[in-house]
Amino acid sequence: MAEIIETATGTITKSEVDPVTLDLIENGLRNARYEMDEVLFRTALSPGIREQHDEFPLIGDSSGKMVVGQFGLSIPDFLDGFDDTIEEGDVLMTSDPYACGAAISHANDWLIVMPIYHEGRLVGWASMFGHMSDVGGKTPSSMPTDARTIYEEGVVVPPFKLYSKGKLNEDALRIILNQVRMPDWNRADLNGLVAACRTASRRVVEMCDRFGTATYLSALDALLRRNYDAMKILLQTVFEDGKTISFTDYICDDGVGFGPYELKLSLTRTGEKVHLDFTGSSPQAAGPINYYINENLTRMFFGIYMITVADPQILWNDGFYPLVDVTIPDGSYWKPKHPASLNGRNHGIGRVFDLFGGLLGQTNPALLNAAGFSSSPHFMYSGHYSSGERKGEWFQLYSIGFGGIPGRPLGDGPDGHSLWPSFVNIPCEYLESYYPLRIERWETVADTGGAGLHRGGNGVDVTYVFEEPGTIAIHDDRWLTYPWGVNGGAPGARGTKWIDRADGTKEVLPSKCHDVPVHTGDVLHFVTWGGGGWGDPLERDPALVGLEVERGLVTPDGARGYGVVVAVDGTVDTDATKTLRDQLRASRPAELPVFDMGPPIEELLANCEAETGLPAPQRPVWSAT
Repeated sequence: MAEIIETATGTITKSEVDPVTLDLIENGLRNARYEMDEVLFRTALSPGIREQHDEFPLIGDSSGKMVVGQFGLSIPDFLDGFDDTIEEGDVLMTSDPYACGAAISHANDWLIVMPIYHEGRLVGWASMFGHMSDVGGKTPSSMPTDARTIYEEGVVVPPFKLYSKGKLNEDALRIILNQVRMPDWNRADLNGLVAACRTASRRVVEMCDRFGTATYLSALDALLRRNYDAMKILLQTVFEDGKTISFTDYICDDGVGFGPYELKLSLTRTGEKVHLDFTGSSPQAAGPINYYINENLTRMFFGIYMITVADPQILWNDGFYPLVDVTIPDGSYWKPKHPASLNGRNHGIGRVFDLFGGLLGQTNPALLNAAGFSSSPHFMYSGHYSSGERKGEWFQLYSIGFGGIPGRPLGDGPDGHSLWPSFVNIPCEYLESYYPLRIERWETVADTGGAGLHRGGNGVDVTYVFEEPGTIAIHDDRWLTYPWGVNGGAPGARGTKWIDRADGTKEVLPSKCHDVPVHTGDVLHFVTWGGGGWGDPLERDPALVGLEVERGLVTPDGARGYGVVVAVDGTVDTDATKTLRDQLRASRPAELPVFDMGPPIEELLANCEAETGLPAPQRPVWSAT
């Protein structure tokens, strides 16, 4: 447990804050949070952070509760595992999920935590973590798909003072950077994280100077209380008292031959509080897909979904946490035992949103999203230039891809879009300028989005042509199970990956692989899954289906899934469409299913190799110990 050192004496008397002042402080914090992002983007070197924005900021109150921020990380959990004093000028760092109670979830995430002092008194915290493109280990980008322990995944930094009273611990930093393949990137990205937190600290101090420390701290309490009050009403409005609802989804495999992994989440409301329970989920994975999620982060994901859906203007924060109890079984997929490997937890992060959507949407199917937040696909490419003026120079690419976003009550899911609100693609021009590859194709794949009144977003085919020999790695999922549809909507298509070799052969790749050799002229097709459809596809406007056929988003054959007969140019045959829709309605049940998960798991496993070209994984089991 951290010991906080303060030089200020006396106590702060808190008071009510008028609405105008509260609004000014709230927006000041909101702006400071976005300023943190911009400081980092302008100073980082790795494309994962600089171009794709794989980072997550937070500003908290003096106890560490998040008042403004983005997804992920928990300062209270970090402080519980930090056994040292904390003083003004200190900057704390870690990359060890097991040493900070899962405040971060794999070793690639470098976490900075900084106390904010005003006139000798702790008034808050600034924190930020970013995904480092490499932290050493057995494979470039430090995400080996066959890792069994965290020790195979690169340098793991315990919580320590990177800066002590403002002085950099240069020896420790030198040792850390000696373990990684791209130390210049790591140093720049780390300096950006620190600079962003210092920016937040300055803004908080300015607000304390402007409004007074008592008013500032009182405003934080009011913002936290507002979320508590809003959530209390939401819970009682949405969930029936005493009733338990459950939902189950799957991660297809763990990279070492086991799967699918069952992810079960149950919710029970009792009075003002709800209980989230992961009991019934699969055991921890043998491979590196475990998602070590702590109770506070579970509360955070739950609150993101609830508050954003109900009132997106609210600046959501940690204030509602006392209303949510959480149970996560030890040794499960969600709480693996040390030293289980963690690098591929990106599939679990994506699946959390599908899981919450399937669970919470049961209370009101009209508010239910289909599946599509199914993973966060990763692609890595590295090697040495073989010729030219850069001969012998090391290149290394880490990038995040996107699948189809699910169909929603309000409309279609976007095609090939990130599940994270601030993530963006790495521009093709950037990739082709800085890496020995060419992007031959970056386009949506027609018919991969599930049919529905609102179509699921299509997956994408990103086609990489390699101009230098090297190795590639892939992290993805939804190659065995389907992104489910809802309210009569159809599931989205599964993802697939393959290489068209320069010698004319084709090689199907698993969704999780590393150290795959590629040669000049080889072509990788990185095809992601589509989002599930929402609502009855026979209710979709035929003219819209015709327009999507014309635009290449739906094929004429795919249009028949909507009961629409259409030519390649998008011309709809109205009479034939009416006849086909009448036939389809007559051949299906009168009541459409709320969830269409696709074929059952045993059928998927039985047909796996014939349908995907890949061997079926073995079902995971709990160990006897």
